[in-house]
Amino acid sequence: MLPDSNPVGHYFNALFQTGFYYEFIGWSQIISAVLLLIPRTSHIGALMFLPIIINIAVLTTSVGFAGTWILTIFMSLAGLWLAAWEYDRLKSIIIYSRRERSEPLPFQFVLIPIFFALGGAVMTILWWLIGLGNFPNYLKIGGILTLGGAIFGIVVAVHYRFMPVGHLMKT
Repeated sequence: MLPDSNPVGHYFNALFQTGFYYEFIGWSQIISAVLLLIPRTSHIGALMFLPIIINIAVLTTSVGFAGTWILTIFMSLAGLWLAAWEYDRLKSIIIYSRRERSEPLPFQFVLIPIFFALGGAVMTILWWLIGLGNFPNYLKIGGILTLGGAIFGIVVAVHYRFMPVGHLMKT
């Protein structure tokens, strides 16, 4: 184990002390690896792997890992290649040439934002119950998460209303 006097040791010690975030990173890497191994979900795994490996490449370059930064840059290029390889599966997300629009839901511009705002409030209560983050003011965090959930809900409602559906048109 590297001491805190070394930038790499200091970084990993601080990262390990975060607890949940450290575990979140590990589980994200495992999930993306499993998704990459399954042909039906490889496109999702490639999209999930790309930001993870780019983050690792930036980290190894910035804190001075000897030699590792070269390897992680090549791995980032491989992740970019994997995402580009899945272009045929992803083009329906990127290309919006569809024939029809989605059917509107009743009260979608009210109910969807309320749903996500309630999700932010429930998340705040759970965070408060388990003491996640040791925030001095969970009410302020709750307001931010609830408002953020409502804004996200509005974006989802607008996207759903104007989302192209149906078969792709020949281009």
